[in-house]
Amino acid sequence: MLYKIKKFTKLSFEEKKLFVEAYVTLGVIRTAILTISFKRLTRSLEHLKNRSEVMPLNDKEMKTALSVGQAIIRASAHTPWESACLAQSLTAQKMLQKRGIPGVFYLGAAKDEESKEKMKAHAWSQCGETIITGGGGHEEFTVLSVFGWGKE
Repeated sequence: MLYKIKKFTKLSFEEKKLFVEAYVTLGVIRTAILTISFKRLTRSLEHLKNRSEVMPLNDKEMKTALSVGQAIIRASAHTPWESACLAQSLTAQKMLQKRGIPGVFYLGAAKDEESKEKMKAHAWSQCGETIITGGGGHEEFTVLSVFGWGKE
């Protein structure tokens, strides 16, 4: 525990702010996932038919998007609740949209021969051509839905 506190104190003020915002937003989103229908959770997003509709970002926006993504990944490792890929993607959407940064998040599925369910799902978010959250292993999933958000 002391190691985690020392590590946190070494972060810059901006990184600490983003970490706390990501931590709180992950909690709110996790609660929403458990209590609200997915359709209602995503009703403010545009359901995209064409994945090439990703908007390019300038350097400042991309730097901010990467910082937000890093904060979400960092915070999700320390939550006492499950902060899996869907919560991370929806958190990225909320935090980035608040900053006026457009992006998309993907929902995908793949066969899972090792599990009873035989299917596994994954969500990941992307800004421009860069994956912000959920990038690890996303290639093995078939994209089922794409949701986008623009600048506020």
